[in-house]
Amino acid sequence: MQLGVKHLLDIESLSREQIELILSTAQKFQASSGSAPLRNKSLAGKIVVTAFFEASTRTLMSFEIAAARLGADVMKVSTELSSIVKGETLRDTVMNLDAMGLDGLIIRHAQSGAPHAAAQVVQASVINAGDGAHEHPTQALLDALTILDYRKRLDGLKVVLVGDILHSRVARSNAFLLSKFSSLVVLCGPATLLSRDLDSIAPQVTTTTRLSEALEDADVVMGLRLQKERQQQALIPSVRDYSLEYRLTTERLRRAKPDCIVLHPGPLNRGAEMTSEVADGPQSRILSQVSNGVAVRMAVLNLLLGGEDG
Repeated sequence: MQLGVKHLLDIESLSREQIELILSTAQKFQASSGSAPLRNKSLAGKIVVTAFFEASTRTLMSFEIAAARLGADVMKVSTELSSIVKGETLRDTVMNLDAMGLDGLIIRHAQSGAPHAAAQVVQASVINAGDGAHEHPTQALLDALTILDYRKRLDGLKVVLVGDILHSRVARSNAFLLSKFSSLVVLCGPATLLSRDLDSIAPQVTTTTRLSEALEDADVVMGLRLQKERQQQALIPSVRDYSLEYRLTTERLRRAKPDCIVLHPGPLNRGAEMTSEVADGPQSRILSQVSNGVAVRMAVLNLLLGGEDG
C-alpha cells in the first residue's frame, strides 16, 4: 500500500508525505465546476461497513457515497437495533462484524480511542470517522483539500478556527495537519472553551480570546459548532452572549485578507456561529467542503483497501 498504513485513525501519526498522497489522490477524483466526484470501480467486490454510534449526516452519507462511487458494497450497522443495546461490548461487536469478511470498517464513536481499540482486534482496515473530542481525520483532510482549491497551497497560511475549541475534534485534527505544513493556526473562543493545551501541538498553533486579533490578515477562517451535547456544565452564559462576541459577520471578516475563504464543518447553527450573509456569501466554501468530503473519502478508501491508486 502506497500509504504505508493499514488504518486511518488520526492525523497526528501521519507524515506530511502521507497527507500529500491522500490529497493528490483525492484531486484525481474531483470533478470540475463543483460536480459530483468522478466514479471509479476500483473497489468492486470489496465490502465496507459503516458503524456510526453518534448522529451524523454529512460524514455518514459522504463515506457511503464515496464507497459506492468506487464500486464497493456498502453495509450500515443500525446501532439502535444492534446487539450493543443488549449489552454487547464494542470489542465483541467489531470482532463479529470482522468475522463476516468485511474489508473496511468506518467507525464514529463518542468515546475517544474507540477506532484505535477496534483496529487492534480486526483484520479489516479501520477508518476513524470521529472519536469523542479526539480527532476527525477525514474532516481535516477535506478542509485541506478545500484550502488547496482556493488558496493553492497549505504552507505559510494563517488559518483561524473560531468557536468551541475545547470539545472540537475538528480543531485538533486541523491543528495537527496544518502545523505539518508550517501554517499558523489560531484557535479563538471564550476562555472556558479554549483550555485543551492544543497550542502545545506545535509552535505555529496559538490561542486567543480576542476575535479581532485572530482575524487580522487571515487567509482562512473556520467557524466551529457549539457542542452543547458534550458540555457537562454551562461554559458560556448563553448562546446569545457567545454570538455577540464570536459570531462571524461580514463586518468582522473585513479584518481578514480580501480573498479569505470561510469554512464550517457542519452542522451550522446560523446566527450563532456565523450570519447567513457570511454562510451564503461570496467567501463561503462550505458546500465545496461537502463535495470535497466525498473525494477525500474516496481517496482514503482507495488507498487503504487496495484500489488501483492504492
